[in-house]
Amino acid sequence: MPQPPPARRPGLDVDPVVVGRRVRALREERGISLSTLARLAGVGKATLSGLEHGTRNPTLETLWAVTAQLGVPLTALLTEPAAGPTVHGAAVTATLLEVFTDTDATYELYRMRVAPGPGQLSPAHQPGVTEHVTVFAGVLRAGPADAPLTAPAGGHLRWVSDVPHSYTAVGDEEVAASLLLRYPRHREPTDQARTVDPTTEIAIISRPSQEP
Repeated sequence: MPQPPPARRPGLDVDPVVVGRRVRALREERGISLSTLARLAGVGKATLSGLEHGTRNPTLETLWAVTAQLGVPLTALLTEPAAGPTVHGAAVTATLLEVFTDTDATYELYRMRVAPGPGQLSPAHQPGVTEHVTVFAGVLRAGPADAPLTAPAGGHLRWVSDVPHSYTAVGDEEVAASLLLRYPRHREPTDQARTVDPTTEIAIISRPSQEP
């Protein structure tokens, strides 16, 4: 008999009740109704309600969609970001290594792995967020969904991720990489018209492979 597909892993290895409380608190601080946030994030109202009550384990894609509309980094949903939680997407598994801030931005540094096979499409982050990936093993194709670039081991990718973006391991080898997300502070609401073409904000640099 054919086997059923494996159950989708939750987006965060964190108590869903804790995550739900943070989502609700952030939403209420901003004066946004549950229905409005669900609509802006492109998720079902029942899904968001279940997330807030801790009765659902949301996917990484759902968490990113919600935090983008709340205007916060993913780690804002955690009470103890230093605990180093692991996030799970359709193809990406990433472990938080460090969160740090300066006057202009908040940064999240992850150790990332991308499984071979079907890639992962992630929703847009809030305006101005950039991602910086250094590949240590495998070949990664990533970036804006309509204009991804490819980096081998030793390569570096950078893109503005306030558009849908993807991650795919090229070939049969798992990709090992570092991922740095930069979240600008004090940005305008996410429905503000864009003035920058994201395709002009992509760079790739190839270097000899070297493990950190």
